[in-house]
Amino acid sequence: MPNNNQILTDEITHLLNGGNAHAKLDDALNGLPANQRGERPYDLPYSIWQLVEHIRIAQWDMLEFSKDASHQSPKWPDEYWPKEPTPPNEAAWNAAIQQIKNDLNELIGLVKTGDLYTPIPHGEGQTLLREALQAADHTAYHVAEIIVLRRLLGSWKNS
Repeated sequence: MPNNNQILTDEITHLLNGGNAHAKLDDALNGLPANQRGERPYDLPYSIWQLVEHIRIAQWDMLEFSKDASHQSPKWPDEYWPKEPTPPNEAAWNAAIQQIKNDLNELIGLVKTGDLYTPIPHGEGQTLLREALQAADHTAYHVAEIIVLRRLLGSWKNS
């Protein structure tokens, strides 16, 4: 029988990966037409590309803060959001998605092997548990926005 820490670690891992009541990023982006990545329907202030980049930057920041005392967070809010609504090219789009996946896997590795409860020495009371929950919550929120944008753009197919 798993102990309480193992149960918590498994649940955090599941939450970070998406699932249960949360859509996964891969599912939200699956089948997205490339020409819709930079669309801002109904004068919304962001595009799907900007949401993807924001997820990437914020998750990377939480990961790096969790493991590196010398990490400097980007300037809020300017450096957490790309200015351009459209990715510069296909390679940038693919690289952003790959970095999200890589950083997520690294964060899950920290959750599985690290101390969830001890305050991060260079923080102000934050713990790995807090950072992991914040990363999961933040990503889930913006994945939902991607789905809403896709609905507005007519490219979301509920399966």
